[in-house]
Amino acid sequence: MKLYYTPGACSLSPHIIVRESGAACDLIKVDLKAHKTEAGDDFYAVNPKGYIPTLQLDDGSMLTEGAAIVQYLADKTPGSSLIPAAGTRERYQAIEWLNFIATELHKQFSPLFNPTFSDEVKAVFRGKISGRFTWLNEILAKQPYVMGEQFSVVDAYLFNMTQWAGRVNFDLSQWPHLAAFRARMLARPKVQEAMKAEGLI
Repeated sequence: MKLYYTPGACSLSPHIIVRESGAACDLIKVDLKAHKTEAGDDFYAVNPKGYIPTLQLDDGSMLTEGAAIVQYLADKTPGSSLIPAAGTRERYQAIEWLNFIATELHKQFSPLFNPTFSDEVKAVFRGKISGRFTWLNEILAKQPYVMGEQFSVVDAYLFNMTQWAGRVNFDLSQWPHLAAFRARMLARPKVQEAMKAEGLI
């Protein structure tokens, strides 16, 4: 397999899961501004959507969208316990969480990275993210990981969002349980491996 990624982008989540699962996977860096791979290839020829993450499977087919990719990687390594078994109620809860993070956090961050948005517009999105972080803080007050005691693909995605929070000057100390979750994630060896590989630490 090959994972197309951009350092510090939303591809960090599947990158972490690649390492947590032990999956055999090559990493291909992508310059999203130029839409070129590190070898100079046209990234649109790889993924016509033009964004990462993209996972090239062993048969050459492509899988896109981070929430789908992490489920695929987890299912490829069932002994890793990275996601509940297909068909269980817990699996649907994991899908629910992945969709929540994708729509209620991930996409709310996008305007904050866009220089064409006014400060007033960005303040609206910051307010939405703050509300979601407050709710997550309450959940993480009761358990170490989003779904309970067990690390899962959901945590890799939420960690990715806490990484972005620092880039747009969110002070996580106002959400102490979310901050503690981030610290737990940073202490995971495979998270450190992924971040070092991307030049983030």
